[in-house]
Amino acid sequence: MQSVNEELITVNAELQSKIEQLAGIQNDMKNLLDNINIGTVFLDRNLTIRRFTRDATRVYRLVATDVGRPLADIKSNLNDDILMADAVEVLESLVPREREIRVGGTTSYMVRVQPYRTLDNVIEGVVLTFTDITKRVAAEEAERAARQLAESIVDTVREPLLVLDGEMRVVSASHSFYRRFGATTDGTINRRISDLGNRQFDIPELHELMANILPDKVGFEDFPVGLELPDGGRCKMLLNARRVLSSAEARPLILLAMEEVKY
Repeated sequence: MQSVNEELITVNAELQSKIEQLAGIQNDMKNLLDNINIGTVFLDRNLTIRRFTRDATRVYRLVATDVGRPLADIKSNLNDDILMADAVEVLESLVPREREIRVGGTTSYMVRVQPYRTLDNVIEGVVLTFTDITKRVAAEEAERAARQLAESIVDTVREPLLVLDGEMRVVSASHSFYRRFGATTDGTINRRISDLGNRQFDIPELHELMANILPDKVGFEDFPVGLELPDGGRCKMLLNARRVLSSAEARPLILLAMEEVKY
């Protein structure tokens, strides 16, 4: 009996140690999920709720007693029918899906649906995650608005103009640029300035000046260049460049203006 009791004490001590380790792991996982600011909902194979994180309550109206209920019974601000269809599709195909969803015209989420895999690689449901991408979407819209503004301004000026990004690629070009140099949209947009046309802008001194505009927030004026034209002739132009920025969210751009002068 003494030997059995000693064995039981040893087993109980080991069990208590395992319980403490498990509690520590659960606490670590809770704090991890609460601090990554990504709403997460764990569903079983019947698409009922197994558990959810704190940030998931910003998307679904979830409370602790909802564990064990079908997610389809819980209302959200998202398109529930599409999300449930995605969950069913992921369960059947085991192929993750993701989509961007906007809520109320102000908040945007990247929604990912992935299979829930155990350590033994058994599929026991799906995991939905909701990442708030509102700031990223706002920055993209600000950049798009800045580009549209630049394009509208560029097209109202009679002199050839280019709008360049930080890699010296053409974001926009004026109609007068296309006409003067016989350029096409395909041969201009997203091309580096040094690669335009017959590489008439591939001038080392010009590259050096352009490279300093964004980091130093300075421009230059009246940089003279001789450029070849499509008809075989040449023209002399004075180049003027400035850094432009329409808002704090938009990336800075470079406006390059060309003033033609007589030889």
